[in-house]
Amino acid sequence: MAAIRLYSLAEYMLKRKGRHSIHSPFVYDFLNNVIQDHKHYEFYERFKKARKSVLHNKNVIETVDFGAASGNKPFSTYRIQVNKLAARHMGKQKNYKLLYRMSQYFQPENILELGTSTGLSTIALAAGQNTGRIVTIEGCASISNVAESLFNRMEFNKIEMVIGNFDKVLGTTLATFKKLDFVFFDGNHRKLPTIDYFNQCLELAHENSVFVFDDIHWSDEMEEAWSHIANRKEVSLSIDLFHMGIVFFRKGVEKQHFILKY
Repeated sequence: MAAIRLYSLAEYMLKRKGRHSIHSPFVYDFLNNVIQDHKHYEFYERFKKARKSVLHNKNVIETVDFGAASGNKPFSTYRIQVNKLAARHMGKQKNYKLLYRMSQYFQPENILELGTSTGLSTIALAAGQNTGRIVTIEGCASISNVAESLFNRMEFNKIEMVIGNFDKVLGTTLATFKKLDFVFFDGNHRKLPTIDYFNQCLELAHENSVFVFDDIHWSDEMEEAWSHIANRKEVSLSIDLFHMGIVFFRKGVEKQHFILKY
């Protein structure tokens, strides 16, 4: 996997563009005011405390993994300290900050997250959203307990948690929505399940929906899934930030794919 990531990173570094090469007004504004927004927000200090609390949690939990880490099995189980689990799955702080800024910028009424883990990305999305609904799905009950404890400590009381294998609970969860304004895909990390979850969520997408995919260059499978999704006819604009991919469904614009400096 390391070789794949190094090759992909080198390709990204060669192809990425800055703001002066962007001719789409919407993407230019999004790059300027969200992706490359370097202002300091009060939430960043709260986030530091949340991150620190997770990284200092040495409680041992038994986890269930239904995603790529389970290999060829349907799932895998193992015992691990919460702080070690968090360190394994925790992204860079700037990625959480970007999630916060996207939520703040678009003000989505309905947010769905696939893959809660310890809850850091969830609170970033919830903090940016002034009003509305946020639902997060986590496959492992013991990890969801860690996340819910964090939500309570940080006083994010509006977050709705769904526990279960995505394959089994996504359909019933989507049935509780009339539309999806923002979806963050951060679970499983396999090609076919990622495309399947995208297809299911697509049924509730609209012109202003935003779908964000984590770790699009994590493996060959994730790169193939990202390429498939970015090339779908329903997607009008796609943005590759290396660690994240973002797709839009805006009407009346020429289909374009952007690899942007981040």
